[in-house]
Amino acid sequence: MITLLDTHVVIWLATADPKLGKRTRGLIDAAVAQRALAFSAISLWEIAMLVARGRLQTTLPVEELRNRLLQTGMRELPLTGDVALLSAQLALHGDPADRFIAASAVSHAAVLVTADERLLGWKHALKRQDARR
Repeated sequence: MITLLDTHVVIWLATADPKLGKRTRGLIDAAVAQRALAFSAISLWEIAMLVARGRLQTTLPVEELRNRLLQTGMRELPLTGDVALLSAQLALHGDPADRFIAASAVSHAAVLVTADERLLGWKHALKRQDARR
């Protein structure tokens, strides 16, 4: 089973942020060992936009961050037409990036790792892990 990281969890992982919970760290480590840890391509867009707007400071260009994530064995899930169409059908709040990430998780039957209360509280059968735990 794929473990898909929400954008802020990718950032927490890349920066060794202590907000990342121990249980989640174990889930991530297990997914890495199984080569089943993933991020959505839309997360790269979100990170690049945060950097461009000055809301996120990074010592690496986003392209280099992407390369490093891929070098660690993480998988990049593309934004496909099927995922885009599914995202429009979900009974979820309007944030497009969240919709794409949730649709990617649903499409791949993945566990979504997030601390986003709206995604954690979403009424859907999707498996989720609170990244803070």
